Amino acid sequence: MRILVTNDDGWDSPGILALADVLSSFATVEVVAPDENRSASSNSLTVGCPIAVTHGRQGYHAVHGTPSDSVHVAVTALLPWRPDLVVSGINDGQNLGEDTVYSGTVGAALESFLYNIPAVAFSLVDRGWHHLDSAAKVAADIVLQVYGKMPSPWLLNVNIPNRPYHELSGYQVTRLGRRNPSPGVLFDETNDGHEAYRIGPYGTIMDDGEGTDFYAINCGLVSVTPLQVDWTYYEGMKNLSSIFGDGIKLSKDAR
Repeated sequence: MRILVTNDDGWDSPGILALADVLSSFATVEVVAPDENRSASSNSLTVGCPIAVTHGRQGYHAVHGTPSDSVHVAVTALLPWRPDLVVSGINDGQNLGEDTVYSGTVGAALESFLYNIPAVAFSLVDRGWHHLDSAAKVAADIVLQVYGKMPSPWLLNVNIPNRPYHELSGYQVTRLGRRNPSPGVLFDETNDGHEAYRIGPYGTIMDDGEGTDFYAINCGLVSVTPLQVDWTYYEGMKNLSSIFGDGIKLSKDAR
């Protein structure tokens, strides 16, 4: 198996080092990741300017861009082979519910999925890298259990409680939960005294019912959520069709 490993915390973060190490025990691994922390960059790409690539220790590639840039450059130009799988993480902090929309960890995996390459994003629930060794072992378990057994491509979002491996309660296939909107920005100021703002904390949890990713981690379970790219709201299509009929009719003035 040939695996591309990436993340959004930077090419030399503890999470990516642990992930690359454990996957190297059974696969050919290449690490291509951002040169620095690019958290919450979602699936953004750098357009209109060059994306530099430098080389760090152990042959790792540091991309001066986003997590999606890293996958895009790796798959289309940098690697001598097409990956069989792209693994993103291990992230320092959870990616649950709406976090997946903003997450650079998930965004990197999504870029792989858009190239029809299976991908999985791994995150530790609590920040601080506690029990990272356990999370790395979980990552290896999931890759070995899932790869080759699902129709390709597939995209998984995995959240791992910060617990010793033997204390984890197991795995649960989940759906995304929901948070309430964030309480808003925090007031701040720049070094030269100008008014500024900081993005505030997470919104409180709105839906952590049974079957959600929030519910699983609260039970000490590893949450495994399959994701898709199709954002079409099909019920909304029915509603709009009842308004527009067979097509949008422009008024004479509009013409």
